[in-house]
Amino acid sequence: MQLVSGPLPAADSSLPEIAIPVDRFTLAKRLWRGVAADGVEFGFELAAPLRHGDTVLQSSSARYTIRQAEEAIVEIPLDMPPSAAAGVGWAIGNLHLELSSEPARLLAADEPAIRQLLDRLKVPYRAGRAVFRPGRFSRGTQSSHEIGPGHRH
Repeated sequence: MQLVSGPLPAADSSLPEIAIPVDRFTLAKRLWRGVAADGVEFGFELAAPLRHGDTVLQSSSARYTIRQAEEAIVEIPLDMPPSAAAGVGWAIGNLHLELSSEPARLLAADEPAIRQLLDRLKVPYRAGRAVFRPGRFSRGTQSSHEIGPGHRH
């Protein structure tokens, strides 16, 4: 078993990638085990949680990278005025449910409370599957900003 204490500071992106698949709830933990696509086992003892895309081990022939699993999501297109999008974000947050944004859409976990809220507000949405990383917020075409685990109400 390979013991991992954190992501590599620099990875060689020209090497083939071997995925270590993980769901977002496990990824939020600091102590867990995982198995790469090629069967290599990993033990994670982390000072801080890893993120989707982090490389944790590299050899001369491959790099092992964390790949968060897709999950059921609700996608809310941002073809509405900014004030309406802010209101939708507030309403979801007021239910203490998680949200992320991209330049053209908001994403939330596909939960009955989200669907009921959006139906009540008459906000169009569609169900889908995606890597859901709550707390990531894009501004226009700029890269995402993460609120992170230090954000508290």
